[in-house]
Amino acid sequence: MHTLTLPTSTTMLAWVCTRYGGTDVLRLRTLPRPVPGPRDVLVRVLAASVSSADMRVRTQKLPRGFGLLGRLAFGITRPRQPVLGTDVAGVVEAVGRAVTGFAPGDAVVGVAGVAMGGHAEYCLLPGTRPLVHKPARLSFVDAACLPFGGLAALHFLNKANLRAGESLLVIGAAGAVGSAMVQLARHRGAHVTAVCSGGNVALARALGAQAVIDYTEEDFTQDPQQWDVVADTVGASSFAACLPRLTEHGRYLAVAGSLAQVLARPRGTRRSIGGPAAERPEDLQTLMDLAQAGVLRPVLDCAYPFADLPAAHAYVETGRKRGAVVVALP
Repeated sequence: MHTLTLPTSTTMLAWVCTRYGGTDVLRLRTLPRPVPGPRDVLVRVLAASVSSADMRVRTQKLPRGFGLLGRLAFGITRPRQPVLGTDVAGVVEAVGRAVTGFAPGDAVVGVAGVAMGGHAEYCLLPGTRPLVHKPARLSFVDAACLPFGGLAALHFLNKANLRAGESLLVIGAAGAVGSAMVQLARHRGAHVTAVCSGGNVALARALGAQAVIDYTEEDFTQDPQQWDVVADTVGASSFAACLPRLTEHGRYLAVAGSLAQVLARPRGTRRSIGGPAAERPEDLQTLMDLAQAGVLRPVLDCAYPFADLPAAHAYVETGRKRGAVVVALP
């Protein structure tokens, strides 16, 4: 059992999303530093991802059908939690009296999830949230690359029950989710075909894809080949469009799908799998173990200084990032 040791300062810098809109709604403010409860861990943030989830909350550009649900979940006129940021890597600053397994000074990786709060100098993680020790071989920036895409990829591969020898098509293979899914599927022994732009073909092959389709040159829906699983990580297709490309008992993974894709009914033996990805501590540990073993490679597009977080948001909004975008703190 650890006693609670509070930092000497009671404030912190944090990026606040004052309302929904463009990057101009982000403001750097001084806020009270969170105080851990009995089962909480306070992390001094050294790197935090700027994910598509952060961009969607800020802009409310959500998949079709989720507009009203998004406002109800995040806030009607402005974000209920103004400090965005779902994933952090840093050092434990203080722990609650009931916390075991973590102590001040530990290097950790944590997932705040929909509670957010990662785009600040300090992030409070309740005991129910995923928090694991950072692999020694990863920098804090590299570690912050993995949770958002890795947890979603692992969740959907588990839901699809992807097995060795099966075939998988990954749409958006160069993104945060797609790049993790290619690697995790190859580790399971699946045959992976990646769909990406021509500029990302080399990356997809380096991550383990045995075949690559450049979507600027070829429409995979017109390809005569079929796959056991088709994973759309960017919302570029639909269950109906991919039906002819699915084998019997094939699964379509609507990772970034519309409400209609999430609710789509099975067509014969083929089915669509959607919904939010689980964020479980054991899954985060699995990702970190694979990263430590060299099986899962962080894909970092770029790291921005914390002061340039609006620029990181703007880049993510272009939809052209490769892997993850991270902000680094001194």
